[in-house]
Amino acid sequence: MTADEILAIYAEQGSGAYLGEPVSVSEHALQSAYFAEAAGASGALVLAALLHDIGHLIEQAPNDIGEWKSDAQHELTGSRWLARRFGPEVSEPVRLHVPAKRYLCATEPSYANALSAASVITLKLQGGPMSPAETEAFEAEAYWREALLVRRCDDQGKLQGLRTPDFDHYRALIQRWATAPPQAAG
Repeated sequence: MTADEILAIYAEQGSGAYLGEPVSVSEHALQSAYFAEAAGASGALVLAALLHDIGHLIEQAPNDIGEWKSDAQHELTGSRWLARRFGPEVSEPVRLHVPAKRYLCATEPSYANALSAASVITLKLQGGPMSPAETEAFEAEAYWREALLVRRCDDQGKLQGLRTPDFDHYRALIQRWATAPPQAAG
């Protein structure tokens, strides 16, 4: 069952620190989903917010962001993995959540000033703010607006001590949106 597989991944690997932020990977995921729910997002977008960083857990990268020499491209790893389990309404906003950060930095000057220190580091590795041509291409993506919501929930989901529902709260939602039986990890 897809929900069991996902919850096991977070149970086994989600307790680690989240890349220089004051929360664990699991806390970050749960907070992101919490903020998506609070914004009235669809079930698919709540799941995209919950699972947007699963690529960090299924493909290992250095835990210390200072050790990163290039972008891990976790959004691509994660979206490919999710696309085998969910439709594009879940996997595509995940694929686009890093470009969404670059887009917001290019289109909203105040956005870049509000990024966490860790997000500033990863922004540089991810290519920095988008060029006008990249911005136009991003706006041509089918799920670009949804990705902006996931990105904003991602940015909010870094609060030490915030109480949120746990992963079991999302079990039924995961199963409702799952489209296929889980396949071998990869």
